[in-house]
Amino acid sequence: MKIPSKDLSTLAVHAGDRKKPGQFTPTVTPIHTASSFFYDSVEELGQVFEQEAEGSVYTRFGNPTAGAFEAQMAALEGAEYAVATSSGMAALNLALTAALTDRRRSIVAADCIYGQTISMLMKVFEPQGVDVRFADVCDLERFESVVEEEKPGVVLLETMTNPLVRVPQLDRVSEIARKHGAWTLVDATFTTPVLMRPLEWGADLVIHSVTKYIAGHGDVLGGAILGKQDTREIVEYLYRTLGPNLGPFTSFLAMRGAKTLPLRMEKQCRNAQVVAQALGSMEGVTCVYHPSLEDHPDHATVKRFFPEGLFGAVVSFDLEGGRPRAQAFLDALEMAVPATSVGDVHSMALYPPMSTHRDLSPKHRERLGIGEGLIRLSVGIEAAEDIVADLSQALRATRPTPASISD
Repeated sequence: MKIPSKDLSTLAVHAGDRKKPGQFTPTVTPIHTASSFFYDSVEELGQVFEQEAEGSVYTRFGNPTAGAFEAQMAALEGAEYAVATSSGMAALNLALTAALTDRRRSIVAADCIYGQTISMLMKVFEPQGVDVRFADVCDLERFESVVEEEKPGVVLLETMTNPLVRVPQLDRVSEIARKHGAWTLVDATFTTPVLMRPLEWGADLVIHSVTKYIAGHGDVLGGAILGKQDTREIVEYLYRTLGPNLGPFTSFLAMRGAKTLPLRMEKQCRNAQVVAQALGSMEGVTCVYHPSLEDHPDHATVKRFFPEGLFGAVVSFDLEGGRPRAQAFLDALEMAVPATSVGDVHSMALYPPMSTHRDLSPKHRERLGIGEGLIRLSVGIEAAEDIVADLSQALRATRPTPASISD
């Protein structure tokens, strides 16, 4: 189906749907549970096997429901292809493997990224003989010196870092990577195509944890890789060979969730800006991290890359009292859910030192700026005043008593 629009809201609703299987056309994509498919003749089957004709032969090679979701994602991201995987980490693993296939087995990664990504690099790729270096991607001069010295096959970064919400200048980073012969791999989970489309800024591969904002309702585990034609052959070959596929039921749910992504993302970003402003004046909060704040180091960068008035939907903040206060604060929340994820329609709060970055040593976390009192809040679509009220009451409930202060 040809969609006569480039508007993300229109693409999210229509892309991938209404393929005609016969004399009728379903209004939404059905769930195709078959593991294999056949045709009227073996010749037709052979043409599909050789990718000379469209169709499905075996679900590990491609499934109609997953294919519809992949078409939806490609349209949203401005990509020429997409593959949907069983999780965001599966997507990252596959993307790194593809990028390192015919180039130097070396990675330069942004230093403050998702803790499990750091663990994968250090505990999976390094033992396989891949050199891994970390550098501050927001310090372009220093980052380029590391890339020039290392001559990596891959530069890996996030569009918005987890959990301190830094935003690198992706076009400049991609330029540095290309200058030194590296692919740029970008985890765009926190920004989604609504805020930024990395392929337009020089990225070679874009990675999403579909679990988060794309699906958006806390009932999906999935990932996606997107790119242009020059990366397609190796990514799709490894995808078909290794089999990290997203199943048809999950693809259906992810596709349904993505239809409302632009609406949800805008609401969450607007709410996050209100929450960030409110937190700055709350007793017990020592620092607030959100790019809408003028003192955020990447405030100007975000205004260059993101749509006007949108600054992301994750707010992190430091609490007085360290770990005991942070854990008590999470227990005191009445509406926000203390769970490990982002991007759901409900607000979610977690404690990075024991969740996303638990595998890092305290000294490593400290070097990254992840303090013992840090809270990461994924802002939902509730009324902003209700989110602020919940945070405020949890702070009051965990306010140190005079006795505890004297102790």
